[in-house]
Amino acid sequence: MYALCDCNNFFVSCERVFRPDLEGRPVVVLSGNDGCVVSRSNEAKALGIKMGVPLYQIKGLVDKQGVVCFSSNFSLYGDLSDRVMSILRQKTARFEQYSIDEGFINLDHVPEAEQKAYCERIVLEIRQGVGIPVSMGIAATKTLAKVASKYAKRYPGYHGVCVIRTEEQRQKALENFEIGDVWGIGRKAKAKLESAGIKTALQLTERSSIFAQRLLNKPGLMTWRELRGDDAIDITQLEIKQSITISRTFAHALTDLTLLEEQIANFCAHCARQLRLQHSVCQQMVIYAHTSSFRTDQEQHYLSELVTLPVATANTQELVCHALAALRRAYRRGAPYKKAGVILMKIIRETAVVPDLFDEKDREKEARLQRALDHIDDRHGKRSVILGAQMRSDTTVYRTDHKSPLYTTDLRDIIRVRAH
Repeated sequence: MYALCDCNNFFVSCERVFRPDLEGRPVVVLSGNDGCVVSRSNEAKALGIKMGVPLYQIKGLVDKQGVVCFSSNFSLYGDLSDRVMSILRQKTARFEQYSIDEGFINLDHVPEAEQKAYCERIVLEIRQGVGIPVSMGIAATKTLAKVASKYAKRYPGYHGVCVIRTEEQRQKALENFEIGDVWGIGRKAKAKLESAGIKTALQLTERSSIFAQRLLNKPGLMTWRELRGDDAIDITQLEIKQSITISRTFAHALTDLTLLEEQIANFCAHCARQLRLQHSVCQQMVIYAHTSSFRTDQEQHYLSELVTLPVATANTQELVCHALAALRRAYRRGAPYKKAGVILMKIIRETAVVPDLFDEKDREKEARLQRALDHIDDRHGKRSVILGAQMRSDTTVYRTDHKSPLYTTDLRDIIRVRAH
């Protein structure tokens, strides 16, 4: 049996850890440059605020209803995530983190009759120890555990833990579960299934395996099997991403090459970390930057450079060096760049790399160094060790008008307690 632990409204919950006065009040967390809503409290959801809605579109509602807005504070969120996951790792010999706010634990070491109580204690420990409310779903497969966690989050009567164990429980849970909410069913798959008359998860399981594979290919077949109670998904064996992208729009246009280089270096470092997490490497990347198409009064320029790497790699330093060289070739002096990004392509598993006979780099030594740097980041927090190109200025290029303090990662922001 598996248990999925899912942090409730995670980014909002992180902000409330240090602002208990916000309990019961509508709160939202915004994306980069304070653009769109990326996390909502239940109170904000009740006001009709949708995920992804731009802030300017709900400004009147925010002001009228007293909605509290926060800029994204990923240093804080990452640190609190590490604390939650650390507790979960202590509860099982087999733990799999799926995302910043979700992780699976194996419950085979816990007697069946005690599993719900065991998970209820975990929910309480995380709430008391970290301050984050979580929901847990228990089931025989990871996909069913995800379904159960949704019910645990939705209905307070479950006390934070929902169990899908019997065939009757499975059918009842899937009967009322919309197909678009199933783990692994994306927007395109949802449209295909709905066009075939499938609205709920139960309806999908009632169709044949041939139907599932023909309509949704191999991943869809795995989801079909999981929903029917067959343990079929190993997170470590899921297909790797075929491209990794990070891009940002700046609060103010950048004309200084040094500032632009700093952002491209940060993007490369972020993408390289994602490569290593899925044990892959890339053979090509694109770096790009462009001016604002809305500012017709300014000079327009779009730079885009394709870089083919001599040997596929996930090494941050190597990717940054190639990216900055490409940026310098295409940069137009004085152009006001409003957005930039990095795209990694031709991604393959690290075990599939074909060595170059004339490669002069000691790649094994570089890999050991990169693992050591990743270990430092994992232990002491992200950006504990960074390249010089990632910190060339103290200039803030993103809008963060509502950013909270770095309560747990910066001594300057530590909470002060005064005794009278």
